[in-house]
Amino acid sequence: MASYVAIPKLGMAMVEATVVKWQVPEGSRVAPGDVVVTIETDKTTWDVEASAGGLLHVLVPEEETVPVGRVVGLLAANEGELASLQGRPPEVIMTTASEPTGEAGPVTAAAPAAEAPAAAPGRREEVRISPVAKKIAEEHGLDLATVRGTGPDGRIVRSDVEEAIAARAAAPATPPARAAAAVAPPTAPGIETVAGRRVAATIPLRGMRRSIAEHMRNSLAVSAQLTYISEAEMTELVALRTRLVAREAELGFRVTYTDLMVMAVARALRDVPILNASIVGDEIRVWEDVNIGVAVALDHGLEGGIIVPVIREVGRKTLRDVSSELAALVERARAGKLLPDDVADGTFTITNLATVGGGWFTGTPIINQPQVAILATGAVSDRPVARDGQVVIRPMMPFSLTFDHRVVDGAPAARFAVRLTELLAEPALLLV
Repeated sequence: MASYVAIPKLGMAMVEATVVKWQVPEGSRVAPGDVVVTIETDKTTWDVEASAGGLLHVLVPEEETVPVGRVVGLLAANEGELASLQGRPPEVIMTTASEPTGEAGPVTAAAPAAEAPAAAPGRREEVRISPVAKKIAEEHGLDLATVRGTGPDGRIVRSDVEEAIAARAAAPATPPARAAAAVAPPTAPGIETVAGRRVAATIPLRGMRRSIAEHMRNSLAVSAQLTYISEAEMTELVALRTRLVAREAELGFRVTYTDLMVMAVARALRDVPILNASIVGDEIRVWEDVNIGVAVALDHGLEGGIIVPVIREVGRKTLRDVSSELAALVERARAGKLLPDDVADGTFTITNLATVGGGWFTGTPIINQPQVAILATGAVSDRPVARDGQVVIRPMMPFSLTFDHRVVDGAPAARFAVRLTELLAEPALLLV
């Protein structure tokens, strides 16, 4: 009997996932533990491994979004079983969703779908389209009647919608009178050109890159964002971290500036709680727990990428707790092993730009919805500042606080910034 490849339940809130890429082609032999398919939730990607060996038969194509527990592929024991599976109509098979361990649970075949009733007079027949494709079409105002579906049974999938959008955008681009006389400049073989310009690379806007693009655009569209820019003296905090790093062997962990920043932000949010809030419907909800997300840049080549794992209930944790938890989250993020629960329920976000260079900077970070504020911090560097009527050199850190003016007024935003600078200037308070 064939084993299966199913959508695992990666977190309590996870209800569905999209099949992003089959890592092995139809009919290929896989061994237990091999990565078979990559799936994507709304914020994370996950490589699903084979729980048994066999020959792969794909049930769900790429770009399809299916519920947790759906069997997306079968692993046949031999060539004969594979041929038998390939000769059957596509099946909808559900199983008890497993945690991401690769262990198999019982398989139950769903009942055949009933025939759709005939459309009522004057009513347009429902379009067969994947959820992802439908969302993209709605965002671009695309008439689905003009899109030809290439998925199973004529279902419209993401690639169909993207091609239709690209075709619509390109249609009026060439003036008919002058286009015939235009001569494209010569190019080297294999070099793509667009409107006479050479293209260094073409990056598909999909997966994490598409999620980031949609999230950032949506954030600016739904909130009134304003940025407060300032800097904090870090003399005492630098000295504290130096002492703690010197005692790394004794403490059992290595303290980073980000660890201390998380502790400082949590304390400042306790004193100015309106920044630890969200708009839910017609209500502003100020959260009791302080769940701080820390943005982690991912090395995805030209496509880049960023993800925000969340440290929960920071106000109830010690510096050791925060440091060890953050280190583990960053490691899992860069290994592509974050679960949906690891990036859920954040109430405030920190993005640290110090790792990409020193010096003073200004910036306007975009709020991580549905939160109402985000803090961007820069590198600590020596700068001239005025103290007691004299110009002295001090280690300073620039920061930018973007807040949602629908919820946070200028005064509490300034109070938060002032309180944060006080805590950074006297960091011993963070260890109490």
